[in-house]
Amino acid sequence: MEIKIKRLHRTEHSTIGELSIDGVFECFTLEDKEREVKIKGETAIAKGTYQVIINRSNRFKKLLPLLLNVPNFEGIRIHSGNSNHDTEGCILVGRTRSQDFIGQSRKAFDKLFKKMQKAENITITIS
Repeated sequence: MEIKIKRLHRTEHSTIGELSIDGVFECFTLEDKEREVKIKGETAIAKGTYQVIINRSNRFKKLLPLLLNVPNFEGIRIHSGNSNHDTEGCILVGRTRSQDFIGQSRKAFDKLFKKMQKAENITITIS
């Protein structure tokens, strides 16, 4: 499975993008603001391609997608949430978007996660 996130809208607080699976739009994303210098819990990860596994999150106490080998970051996951206050560097997904906000996040995550659980090999490219 090839996931791509195209970052589209940037504000002082967040970065909104579009997530596609194998070239087909799936949902919107919200990440922290892109920064030249990393600020813990307030900076989006670097653009690039990452391998993704699904494993148990100690923080959330359930299975979640985890991005591997993200430079200068640990524990970057894809999960539900609505604003930059919910992310700490992770990628949030939602069905609707507005400035610094994505909505219907749990529905978007559940649909995406079901597809990811069926995949053998998952990569994510952020541009």
